[in-house]
Amino acid sequence: MRAQLPPAHPFDTSHLRDAGLDDKLHEECGVFGVSGVADAANFVALGLHALQHRGQEAGGIVAYHPDHGFTSARRFGYVRDNFTKQSLMETLPGALAIGHVRYSTAGSKGTSQIRDVQPFFGEFSMGGAAIAHNGNIVNADALRRELIGAGSIFQSASDSECIIHLMARSLQRRVPERMQDALRRVEGAFSIVAMTRTKLIGVRDPLGVRPLVLGRLGDGYALASETCALDICGAEFLREIEPGEMVVIEDGEIASHRPFAPRKPRFCIFEHVYFSRPDSILGGRSVYETRRDIGVELAREAPVDADLVCPVPDSGTPAAIGFSQESGIPYGMGIIRNQYMGRTFIEPTEQIRNMGVRLKLNVNRALIRGKRVVLVDDSVVRGTTSIKIREMILDAGAKEVHFRIASPPTAWPCFYGVDTPEREKLLAASMSEDEMCQHLGVDSLRFISLDGLYRAVGEADGRDAKSPQYCDACFSGDYPVTPSDRIEQGFQMKTAAE
Repeated sequence: MRAQLPPAHPFDTSHLRDAGLDDKLHEECGVFGVSGVADAANFVALGLHALQHRGQEAGGIVAYHPDHGFTSARRFGYVRDNFTKQSLMETLPGALAIGHVRYSTAGSKGTSQIRDVQPFFGEFSMGGAAIAHNGNIVNADALRRELIGAGSIFQSASDSECIIHLMARSLQRRVPERMQDALRRVEGAFSIVAMTRTKLIGVRDPLGVRPLVLGRLGDGYALASETCALDICGAEFLREIEPGEMVVIEDGEIASHRPFAPRKPRFCIFEHVYFSRPDSILGGRSVYETRRDIGVELAREAPVDADLVCPVPDSGTPAAIGFSQESGIPYGMGIIRNQYMGRTFIEPTEQIRNMGVRLKLNVNRALIRGKRVVLVDDSVVRGTTSIKIREMILDAGAKEVHFRIASPPTAWPCFYGVDTPEREKLLAASMSEDEMCQHLGVDSLRFISLDGLYRAVGEADGRDAKSPQYCDACFSGDYPVTPSDRIEQGFQMKTAAE
């Protein structure tokens, strides 16, 4: 019998991963900030609610009011369960606030503490500052050793705390310049919102791996990971923060700075495939339309003789619609998701674990029975969920089951802010497409090609192997920033033979 370890807190999701209920890659963070608006923390709570898909374990808000100073609240759980309570929100007054939602990594499951929840706050000689970070610092271990050796005392296990300590050691006089000093030492991916007593600051790393956008909110401004968070607040989308740009908002004015050496941007292509909400805009493109185009390209690359196209909800839906439109095969909701299964579901017994995804998904038997079914999903990671879904579809009476996947095979871990299993646990790292098809027990399995994915996101000629437009390391093994910490821990980079 499998050992059952109690979660460290009610929102630890390791039992869902173990049960095959959570076999997806997860963005680890979402950030939001507001300046120049009364009761800014309330708007931040709304924005974080819209970004809940980017981090479902915990959230935090820091606000500033001249009469009350800096105030903060950090909680495990959903935004709706914590930051909608008037008694809590009244403790966060002021016209300036930032917030963060977090999803813990598989490597840290069972170890999360409230001190790991952002935003982080520090008192400097020129006043306090808070910071919230989306991404991952790939040289954090080396920085942490250096800083501890120089006398720094860390309060959390988060790589983001390195930025606060680097800022504290800077000799610059103002917080924005101290942050620039700190971030020049940092390697990896970072989209940051930060605040002082008077300033709202947004920064994006030189490669622009993670998104960050700017909006106008009444007489003030907002910074957010995605445009959908601006929409929920009634903010007007102005533009994206550009790769390598720092914006400083103070007294209703925006100043733009370029503190880093220019580099060719490498935005995360998986944001288009899965991470971002379909109602967001990325790079001037609708995420929904891009995912529909991925389905169109997939139907062209991997046609199949079938009776019904069904999405694996919810992320596979736009691609399934595109596949159906291009192929002419009817579209139908053959799988229904239980919208009310939250992360506070009962601790599963072994019997419930064996029910697998049936806790989360249910098959529309009347629609499936006797059909040759094409299931469109966004990715295959470890394959555990795919096997259970195939079993459910066959149990419902389907004649054939064909998988079509709206991303290339995920064969490499991400080190830039995504919760990814170790490489040996990724199905595509050790199996060919035909071997994966046999392992999953389906009649056919096809992934969109990397060139096809690039065409779907607007690169008509596909991927330029010498100068790719996106970070696609999880598919190609081409890491735009060397993951030095992981290499030190034994990770093997892609060889010429691969």
